[in-house]
Amino acid sequence: MTETKSFVHLLLVLAAILLATRALSALAEKLGQAAILGELAAGVLLGASALGILDPNEPAIHMLAQLGLLILLFEIGLATDLRSLAKVGGTATVIAVVGVVLPFVFGYVALAAMGIVGIAAVVCAAALTATSIGISTRVLAELGFLQTNEGRVVLGAVVLDDIMGLVILSIIATFAAGADVTTLGIVRTSAVAIGFVVIALLVGGFVVPPLFRAAKRLRAPTTIAMLGLIFAFSLAAVAGLLGSAIIVGAFVAGVLLNGIQQRDEVQGFAAPIGTLLTPIFFASVGASVDLRALIEPRTLLITVVLLAAGAVGKLIAAYVPVWFKGNKALIGTAMLPRGEVELIVAQTGLAIGALDASLFGAITLMVLLTTLLSPPLIQAVARRDPRARELMPRKLVG
Repeated sequence: MTETKSFVHLLLVLAAILLATRALSALAEKLGQAAILGELAAGVLLGASALGILDPNEPAIHMLAQLGLLILLFEIGLATDLRSLAKVGGTATVIAVVGVVLPFVFGYVALAAMGIVGIAAVVCAAALTATSIGISTRVLAELGFLQTNEGRVVLGAVVLDDIMGLVILSIIATFAAGADVTTLGIVRTSAVAIGFVVIALLVGGFVVPPLFRAAKRLRAPTTIAMLGLIFAFSLAAVAGLLGSAIIVGAFVAGVLLNGIQQRDEVQGFAAPIGTLLTPIFFASVGASVDLRALIEPRTLLITVVLLAAGAVGKLIAAYVPVWFKGNKALIGTAMLPRGEVELIVAQTGLAIGALDASLFGAITLMVLLTTLLSPPLIQAVARRDPRARELMPRKLVG
């Protein structure tokens, strides 16, 4: 009976999430905003800050949200032409590296000036390094800019800075185990994260095409599409087992399948699953922060400092590659959202005792604010682009 009640409760929560995200997404689009903003607002409404219906830490909800994020990254990978991405690889790499170093340095220095030093400052500064790939790419896709050179630069940069952010997280996590941070350990962690992507792309380029050609001979309905999902889940699992990011594994799987003849079939199979699960992830992000933290002056001040340090660092990074002639303001704005990596950093810092409630609240509040404010900022910059009327949906051009 208890198990039945738990399942009924889960069904009701899921129904509330899907209803709220759909309704508020439609409202956001009617107001000329990106649909993702409605999904995030739905999470805030359903979370502890308002109705208290959605607990993002509930195991079943957390798993479904992570699965939604995985499917989202897989779909983004499917739409990513690696050859096109390689053309802007140098620009993306420079923006990624500078976009990690500057926010970290700015954040650490600013916090030190406020008297926050040591591992606490390191954790807070680390929470400024990674960009939320799910939010940035989703908004750019909705606006029609993901397949432009700017979109490819952002995609390449956020993948790289997510990897670097996860490397930093792995280093911080060593404090939890009481291990010493050594140069060898840092090199090993970095090699695993970056090596996984490189090896997966190289090996997958030889393995994937013949594998799917063989599957095509079976001529069974949905076989290719199902094999695509199996491949995505398997590569994501391998990434996790090797100590890299599961979502990076899903993205790489999508990139590898981008070149097969049956890509549209795989994409058509994954899209409805994403329509169901991806809103759960974004609603969970919105529900992850208690807005009552705003009443704490210290938390609010630290949040403002983190927002400023992170934003300035990312915006400067977008302008460093002087050879790139595209819309640098759009790239810089698209690098502003923070997300799942930052929340994991904050939780790790809290677990090892490096963060007090105020610092933890400031990081999570910073994530929520960048998540909520970035979509309309990206859209505002995109509207001023000369290509807006050609690329953007008419209802969003304004």
